[in-house]
Amino acid sequence: MPDFTAAATQRARVRVPLRFHDGYSVDAELVTFHGLTDGQEHVAVVLGDPAPGATPLVRLHSECLTGDVFGSARCDCGPQLREAVERIAERGGVLLYLRQEGRGIGLYNKLDAYALQDQGLDTYAANAALGLPEDARDYTAAAQMLTALGIGALDLLSNNPDKADQLRALGIEVQGRVPTGVFATADNVRYLRAKVLQTQHTLPLGDLAGLNVS
Repeated sequence: MPDFTAAATQRARVRVPLRFHDGYSVDAELVTFHGLTDGQEHVAVVLGDPAPGATPLVRLHSECLTGDVFGSARCDCGPQLREAVERIAERGGVLLYLRQEGRGIGLYNKLDAYALQDQGLDTYAANAALGLPEDARDYTAAAQMLTALGIGALDLLSNNPDKADQLRALGIEVQGRVPTGVFATADNVRYLRAKVLQTQHTLPLGDLAGLNVS
């Protein structure tokens, strides 16, 4: 079992119909929690109905105001969120929407890092130039949320090996890692390449080769 200082409990559950810009719609159940270790207002989005005995599909999605809300093309967060909701709804599982803007550095710092990227630094070097971690995310609260939902084993929808490694270290059984799609544009290809080269994200570099960096 996960070794937490305190177990989280479910606080409330509410049905929310989700509607996306492309017309896709699905009903979800949003779950809030008491006792999360970092004190943030993370939300679990429960989607679909897993078959009896089936392993749920789970995504840990870090909040991205610019991508998720405003449709920024500088990252792939918005398309990943849209894809994840549909894929999880089809199979049954949970999307954890985690309040970890900018890989945990916050919105203002992320925008400062964008300014440095415009000067030629990659996404990780820009964080370092600001005196910030390349990736400040800790998934202890995510493991707490999963445990409170009764999920001890899952397939993880992610290209990021660190998410699986952290969950396993926290006592969650990650049976498989399912890659997301490749949502590359001329505006985010440098960002995606940096994720592959710096933090071993499982994105095929060949799919990124044909795009020019703006």
